[in-house]
Amino acid sequence: MSPPAQPGVPGGRGSKGPPARKLLCMCSLSLCLTYLCYSLMGGTGPAALRSPAALPGSAAPGAPRSPTAVPVTAAPRSPAAPPGSAPGPSAAPPRASNGSREGAEGAWLRTPLAPGEVITAQSGAFERDPQESSTTDEELSRAGSPGSRGGGSSTTPDYGEKRLPQALIIGVKKGGTRALLEAIRAHPDVRAVGTEPHFFDRNYEKGLEWYRNVMPKTLEGQITMEKTPSYFVTNEAPRRIHSMAKDTKLIVVVRNPVTRAISDYTQTLSKKPEIPTFEVLAFKNRTLGLIDASWSAIRIGIYALHLENWLQYFPLSQILFVSGERLITDPAGEMAKVQDFLGLKRIVTEKHFYFNKTKGFPCLKKPEDSSAPRCLGKSKGRTHPKIDPDVIHRLRKFYKPFNVMFYQMTGQDFQWEEEESDK
Repeated sequence: MSPPAQPGVPGGRGSKGPPARKLLCMCSLSLCLTYLCYSLMGGTGPAALRSPAALPGSAAPGAPRSPTAVPVTAAPRSPAAPPGSAPGPSAAPPRASNGSREGAEGAWLRTPLAPGEVITAQSGAFERDPQESSTTDEELSRAGSPGSRGGGSSTTPDYGEKRLPQALIIGVKKGGTRALLEAIRAHPDVRAVGTEPHFFDRNYEKGLEWYRNVMPKTLEGQITMEKTPSYFVTNEAPRRIHSMAKDTKLIVVVRNPVTRAISDYTQTLSKKPEIPTFEVLAFKNRTLGLIDASWSAIRIGIYALHLENWLQYFPLSQILFVSGERLITDPAGEMAKVQDFLGLKRIVTEKHFYFNKTKGFPCLKKPEDSSAPRCLGKSKGRTHPKIDPDVIHRLRKFYKPFNVMFYQMTGQDFQWEEEESDK
């Protein structure tokens, strides 16, 4: 079934008509000019990221292409290292007192890249900070073995057939992907992997048969799904997913990039209390106000940059953008859009949700069940550290042009600027 067209959303590269191509070209030009400005200001801001101009606009969707890489000055990983491995962490550096990044170099310089991402590194070692989930290599190994029941919920029946997913939640980290996954799993026509397979970024060499075995069994007419938030920022993921099935439906949960960055930092801080402050990590130079867009907590929120990569392979009609903010304030409304997009009957409704004032977000319950609602774990809803208001202001200014571009590309206004003006 073809997904319903989103109101007011222009077609992507895969849709017909010159307006779509014109929009993508205009977006690419605008992004390039924005990066150039930041490059002239600081030399290693967003311009240090992969430039959209490097994307081959004439490449046919699904055609093999070598990702354009910016030279990385950090020591490369050894070819003999296992896939997904990274150098071990070094000692935590002292915090800088002059507002620059000099004291923040070392193991805690940046949260790590997803495989396939390319940035310019200044110095220091990279280490992997796994997406927060219950996924372990052992679990995935068991799930990917022949005869396994897969990674679905405990209610998944032991009959049916294992299929490659028809829909993926591809991002973004700390946007609300876990809440969305748990909500859509309440639908009887959806079977989803509870863990994050990371197939299209970390485990691709294991092959599609391994990936299929990770999936739960489904009956005819049911949808198989999985979610791995790092796909959205992985350069190779769009091509790989398109190669698997060009009609795959994609869901992206987006959130105000400033709030998302702070939430990302808060998660890392809970595991590594010795890391530098958010203010130190967010700037190349605090005195000059130069934002360090090579730090992944900042870089992930440049949604327009990442989306352009996906539009090389998928039309916008196959991508649904879910508001992380509205997923909290109106979960039933957002879930109605998700179910429509997937071609499902609207079964997950307001009677499935209960707002938990302590956690600050809705909890899920079965409508026929009078027991206490099931909330996300203690790792969700952490209290954010207090951030200097001046840093918040500078980040808002940094993200604004990228947010506007993202609104233009998607045809949706997420009102992050209005939200900030009310604070």
